[in-house]
Amino acid sequence: MRIIIAGATGLVGGLLLPRLAGHDLTLIARRDVSNAPAGSTQLTGPMEEWPRLMAGGAWDVAISCLGTTIRVAGSQAAFAAVDRDAVAAFAAAARVAGAGQFMLVSSVGASAKAANFYLRTKGEAEDAVAGAGFARVNVFRPGLLRGDRSGSSRPGEGIAMMLSPFTDLITPRAFDKYRSIAAADVAAAMSACIGEAMQGLFVHHNRDMMASSTQKSI
Repeated sequence: MRIIIAGATGLVGGLLLPRLAGHDLTLIARRDVSNAPAGSTQLTGPMEEWPRLMAGGAWDVAISCLGTTIRVAGSQAAFAAVDRDAVAAFAAAARVAGAGQFMLVSSVGASAKAANFYLRTKGEAEDAVAGAGFARVNVFRPGLLRGDRSGSSRPGEGIAMMLSPFTDLITPRAFDKYRSIAAADVAAAMSACIGEAMQGLFVHHNRDMMASSTQKSI
């Protein structure tokens, strides 16, 4: 399939890339992605130029693994520019380019009505994607992501990952969507959903992703 992905340098995106190697793949990023699969196409430039870079392209599936933190971004406005505005602009441009399916890495608890700024911004991004006109939207809402992350350090996440075996253990199964999850399981679940024909909005939490990841590996 013809796939375009944004956020391939992130934790989930980097793990998803090898799973996309058999497709006609385009990566869009602010700079060249060093581990891009052989034969893939790269579109590089500032985020605000991505719609222009995508003009004239044609894709079946668009994938957004974009994400930062307020600490890394430097302000709430800068965070929203990436996690909401860039996602929305990417989705709109992908829809114009013919994509019928959009896949988005979001966060557990995301809601445009949330009091928490982070979760509200994630929810607003989800709403923008859902309203862009895709036949199928897959939203992945992981809990704390476990994995080796490159780039800027995130000490808060590091501490949370260290504590996750204990916090996961005491979190009841009914609330397992709030447990941590391996980023590799999220990437595997996303790969399993590529090209699925049923139309609509599908939201995947930890349990769904881990089940899908297991089935894909069998």
